[in-house]
Amino acid sequence: MIDPRLDRLRSCYTSVLHDVMRAMGLRDFTLPPRLRPLDPEGVLTGPAFTIEGRIVEGADAHQTLLEWTGLLSKCPAGHVWVAQPNNQIVAQMGELSAETLHRKGVLGVVTDGALRDTNFILRLGLPCWGTHYTPRDVVGLWLPTAVGESIRIEDVTIHPGDWVHGDRDGMVAIPAAHLDEVIEKGVTAMATESKVRRAILDGMDPQDAYLKYGKF
Repeated sequence: MIDPRLDRLRSCYTSVLHDVMRAMGLRDFTLPPRLRPLDPEGVLTGPAFTIEGRIVEGADAHQTLLEWTGLLSKCPAGHVWVAQPNNQIVAQMGELSAETLHRKGVLGVVTDGALRDTNFILRLGLPCWGTHYTPRDVVGLWLPTAVGESIRIEDVTIHPGDWVHGDRDGMVAIPAAHLDEVIEKGVTAMATESKVRRAILDGMDPQDAYLKYGKF
């Protein structure tokens, strides 16, 4: 069953969600700018399926592929694959993996690491976020160390079930306990911004518009 909050949150842009969470007193929720969308026109939002791993020099090739395909099997539909791979050496998402997740109904991928097979992923349409590209893969090099546990991407801690939301401007992590409040306040804030925009286009001084609507 598709979470009805997905569409409401997708309608919000990241900058307004940032402002809402800042005003709520939340901290350390903006993911670092090194994380960028493969397709900047897209929006990625949804609950996090969290993964962590590390480079293991000399790892058995069969074992690395067994562990990797196990991760693909575990990632549930309606979630975002969110990974802290703890390396910038190997790609953490490629053609077959993206195809597998896409067919399962996974919403997208966020990895603090590399992507590969990017032309294929763009044609596929699975939203993927990463830091860079490389042809190197996980075989014989990388193994998961934790699944479904809290991970950190720089200063941001992402717990299983927290939501991520990103667009061209960047990405934020929304604590599950605050999700409904953030959505409501985000939708309201966008409506207020529309009033400010209309007032300015109609000739109102920007400071007067700010004083009238309390937002700019």
